[in-house]
Amino acid sequence: MNSLIPPSNDAGTPLLSVRDIFKTYVQGEVETEVLKGISFDLFRGELVSLLGPSGSGKSTLLSVLGTLLRPTSGRFTMRGIDLTGAAEVMLTAFRNRNIGFVFQYHHLLPDFTAIENVMFPAAATDGGETDAIEERAAMLLARVGLGARMHFKATKLSGGQKQRVAVARALMNRPALVLADEPTGNLDRESAEQVMELLAEINAESGTTFLISTHDPDIAARCHRHITVIDGRIGETPPFPRAAA
Repeated sequence: MNSLIPPSNDAGTPLLSVRDIFKTYVQGEVETEVLKGISFDLFRGELVSLLGPSGSGKSTLLSVLGTLLRPTSGRFTMRGIDLTGAAEVMLTAFRNRNIGFVFQYHHLLPDFTAIENVMFPAAATDGGETDAIEERAAMLLARVGLGARMHFKATKLSGGQKQRVAVARALMNRPALVLADEPTGNLDRESAEQVMELLAEINAESGTTFLISTHDPDIAARCHRHITVIDGRIGETPPFPRAAA
């Protein structure tokens, strides 16, 4: 593989195709198999919940799909590109352009303002800050309801506001896929509902695909469909009402 440039026309195929993914951690003589043959597809424009108890392998799976961890075996492709054995420099470039991340803990840079945090992925990718990057960051902060606080340092924002900044940051490079690991797990109920409403609106407006790990049945019920991981394998999903169109 010489390039991780997506094909110009990949309509009609899964955005993300995961086949028989295993992940084993090795510490000394101890091997712990966390993922045990995970397979599924995600399609463009989907809003999908990733369900399962603590320790089931959800966070490891998201790290593998985000190319932050390499699987022990198996294969996964995104936008028709096999990412399994790609060189690290290629993975980094692909990740920056195509995948956004939202974590349970926002991981904002505390000494940076909201707009500086949002600009960071594009500045890192494009080699510096430009007027166009700043304009997009300001637009995204306005979209998540924080236009009036874009110059506040992260330490001056509430928990819900910090998470909305994290959502804006995840969207900065116009990713095809956003991976969200318990994005409302550290928020009160009102803030959690606001963040989930925001994710659902952005999904509907932009067609960005979201895979959202959550323990919250109310959050899962807002999604189009559900994938359940139990003990490292795809398991049976409990019934949820389908999200409103």
